[in-house]
Amino acid sequence: MTETPEKLPSEPPERPDRHERDDSADTERDTIALPSHVAGSGTLDRLVETARDYARQAASENTLKAYTKDWAHFARWCRMRGADPLPSSSQLIGLYIADLAAPGGKARALSVSSIERRLSGLTWGYAQRGERLDRKDRHIASVLAGIRRKHARPPVQKEAILPEDLRDMLATLPHDLRGLRDRAILLIGFAGGLRRSEIVSLDHGKDDTPDSGGWVEILEGGVLLTLRGKTGWREVEIARGSSDQTCPVHALTQWLHYARIDFGPIFVATSRNGLKATGERLSDKHVARLIKSCAREAGLRPDLPEAERVRLFSGHSLRAGLASSAEVDERYVQKQLGHASAEMTRRYQRRRDRFRVNLTKAAGL
Repeated sequence: MTETPEKLPSEPPERPDRHERDDSADTERDTIALPSHVAGSGTLDRLVETARDYARQAASENTLKAYTKDWAHFARWCRMRGADPLPSSSQLIGLYIADLAAPGGKARALSVSSIERRLSGLTWGYAQRGERLDRKDRHIASVLAGIRRKHARPPVQKEAILPEDLRDMLATLPHDLRGLRDRAILLIGFAGGLRRSEIVSLDHGKDDTPDSGGWVEILEGGVLLTLRGKTGWREVEIARGSSDQTCPVHALTQWLHYARIDFGPIFVATSRNGLKATGERLSDKHVARLIKSCAREAGLRPDLPEAERVRLFSGHSLRAGLASSAEVDERYVQKQLGHASAEMTRRYQRRRDRFRVNLTKAAGL
């Protein structure tokens, strides 16, 4: 009898407007092609396809999806106002971001960071279409500066999941195949300081799948992860823990053994009855939902209403928890999280001693 795969909860899909389809492939065909004065050949045509493949790898899949949505939103905004998104117009972009910051009607105003992300998406969209968007143009830069000054707020940080919190969360998981998987996700994500996209992109071995974001090697002392980051490959070492109950290496090996995974994606869905692992790679949204549900079941932050408690936790809570609780030299935490600067690492530390270095006294006051 065929087993029904685990149903992954998700938001209802949006019905795309037929005018707003993903045309990134079309723009790649338009912008990456042979010069008009060069005659085609089998060799050159093959190189064009190779160049297009590399162009598609220039940014992560999630980034490209976000940029595509940004362009679709801007194109729809233009059509509703009788304008055309092409060619690029800094005046039009200035009006667009002003509307994002202070929309009319019941539309929700976007945060400064979201508006800046939209601008990055539009810059990419215009580049794909052979156009250039100058974000330093006064029609854009001056409006954005005013938006920052009037609406900018300190970033809302997610709550860090500390070791004691993580133990409580692990205790809420069932002792079945699905529980083994989710236990491994939480422990590997915490000990590795991984992003949720990095967790679900892991494969058992190198080059197992085309969409792999890295692979694992289980060694005597722990697990070595090789991850593809924004600036290239990096290695993350996850050593064994002090007990099997909280050891990320033990949790991972248990999941791989009982799920019988020796090739392809590591973290996959299970059958509905929880007895068999499927080949379907989990979405990074599963990690976010897992963290929120376990935090709620574990009763973290009982001083707050449930809805507010759930909003406090996300995939970043695991990274913040490691950065806040690892009592080692800061540079080791920085390396584990893959940060280019110590300042970025400090943003993840929720309970560090901010006044350990007293420059006031050091200056003689």
